Amino acid sequence: MDHVRVHPKFLHSNATSHKWALGAFAELLDNSLDEVCNGATYVNVDMLLNKKDGTRMLLIEDNGGGMDPDKMRQCMSLGYSVKSKMANTIGQYGNGFKTSTMRLGADVIVFSRCPGKDGKSATQSIGLLSYTFLRSTGKEDIVVPMLDYERGGREWNKMLRTSIEDWNTNVETIVNWSPFSSETDLLRQFNLMKDHGTRVIIYNLWEDDQGELELDFDADPHDIQIRGVNREEKNIQMAKQYPNSRHFLTYRHSLRSYASILYLRLPPGFRIILRGKDIVHHNIVNDMMMSQEVTYRPQAGIDGIPKDSNMIATVTIGFVKDAVHHIDVSGFNVYHKNRLIKPFWRIWNPAGSGGRGVIGVLEANFVEPAHDKQGFERTLVLSRLETKLIQMQKNYWGNNCHKIGYVSNRTSRKQNSSVDRETSPDFVPEASKRKYSTTNGKGTPLQSDQPHTQLNQKRTRKEPQRYSEYKSSTSRIPSSSEQSEDESDEITVVLPKKQAKGSSQKTSLAEKSCEKENGSFPDISSSGKGLRSARASRLKLREENCELKKRLERKEEEILGEVLEALKYEKERCKSLETQLRDAEKKIEDLNKEQENLIDVFSEERDRRDAQEKSLRKKLQDASNTIQELLDKVRLLEKRSSTR
Repeated sequence: MDHVRVHPKFLHSNATSHKWALGAFAELLDNSLDEVCNGATYVNVDMLLNKKDGTRMLLIEDNGGGMDPDKMRQCMSLGYSVKSKMANTIGQYGNGFKTSTMRLGADVIVFSRCPGKDGKSATQSIGLLSYTFLRSTGKEDIVVPMLDYERGGREWNKMLRTSIEDWNTNVETIVNWSPFSSETDLLRQFNLMKDHGTRVIIYNLWEDDQGELELDFDADPHDIQIRGVNREEKNIQMAKQYPNSRHFLTYRHSLRSYASILYLRLPPGFRIILRGKDIVHHNIVNDMMMSQEVTYRPQAGIDGIPKDSNMIATVTIGFVKDAVHHIDVSGFNVYHKNRLIKPFWRIWNPAGSGGRGVIGVLEANFVEPAHDKQGFERTLVLSRLETKLIQMQKNYWGNNCHKIGYVSNRTSRKQNSSVDRETSPDFVPEASKRKYSTTNGKGTPLQSDQPHTQLNQKRTRKEPQRYSEYKSSTSRIPSSSEQSEDESDEITVVLPKKQAKGSSQKTSLAEKSCEKENGSFPDISSSGKGLRSARASRLKLREENCELKKRLERKEEEILGEVLEALKYEKERCKSLETQLRDAEKKIEDLNKEQENLIDVFSEERDRRDAQEKSLRKKLQDASNTIQELLDKVRLLEKRSSTR
């Protein structure tokens, strides 16, 4: 059966799916963690020196169950994965090992020892996946030389799949293109592991544009870091100053920092060792203060989740403990099946400082990770989750940001509404209102300052009045009894015109009213100045009421005009959008027709090309036959000439 050929260039192009070098390390750590079910207790990441040329190499080894010869070939194959059918394993696509190793370096050699079933039929295998070898020798297919051994008593015997010549060819290829100088040197690598395990060595590591290794082994003897844009000295210094924000500031360039938060939970007794020093597992929740837990349950069926699913996500959200220093730290750490997929995912990006300092942790097993496990597939389920997380962060920020020195959006809205009220033309501050009071003949005020201040405070609590209250209050002239009870801070005594004739009975009533309001009995009958002052005050109040009524009417007309203008604008906008929609639909229809026409043209062109190709093949065949006939005639003539 014909099979698809895979060119060596595909190894390099396939590795570019990992845009981030530390993401490639994470893939290799996942493979070791998946071996916990086979007895793995550690994974060791270290730097080695190539004895042939002195260059640096990467080592990733674990003491898991190892791989037998068949599994080794599956590991080196593209797209083959047994883990996709196994529960509680991270691998799915059968592409992680190839993309991750090729992302870090051009070549990788794998040593794996498997004890076999029940400790019997133990095997050990060596496999070489070398981009350098394939390109240098001009191979047009991906060729992976392998060597297999099986235990026979105390000795390890060769497992020949074809012939001894093929075996020797594989040995020669691996020795020439690996960091090891002989088969004996290769077998010594198995002495560094016990009865089972896997040892991966990546060499010919990639360099940056300046000719330096992309990976920095010198900045920290117990770490592997990345050079370039991900590494900022400012963040490194801030990490020392703010230890609770250290992982946010350093995970982009430090493997030790990233690996410490890579898994939500580590299996008991499992160790991750980086350059001779254990990586301490870290839970981001420990960096929080004022934390809260919010449960999110995706809607079964609607969100694409099976209806019998009982999955939920418990989101722990809070302020990072360094948030009081107002550093720009925020985002959600989203895990999938215990593995960190999106570190510090910043989904709310306001223009100001909103959301700053708020971090969260959740495990979302109902969303599907992308192939490089550095993001999620863009689905409706993820979109709904993202919307929910934004809402959570906004609510938490609005309720708690004032506790660490920020101004809440809700407080800002209240202040803005207060400022809008004060700047409104309908608003009259209490301090600017006139105080109206009658005086006796000697010019002494009939009201004291203290009750006036208290009444002003009462009126201040009533402000601002509604439009209907203004309208009702200005549509009539208040009586003297109403003004003496409700508006005594503005007009202490208001006497009707009939009282100017000198009615002693009404004057006494006014005097009693003044005495009730001011605590003293004024002498109004001795002079007409009090009556004139009251009438003037009343006229002035009428004028102000009329002016206020006109201002309200003008304001009402302005608002109505603005509303009508806005409605007119929205109506025109709707018409414009409808026109655009019709144009777009027409354009789509034209494009569909054009596409159909192009398909027809291409189909006709293909048929014509096939017919032409068939005709050319026939002519070629005829030409070949003619050539063959001519050659036969030439041979016959040569034979005849030689006979003569």
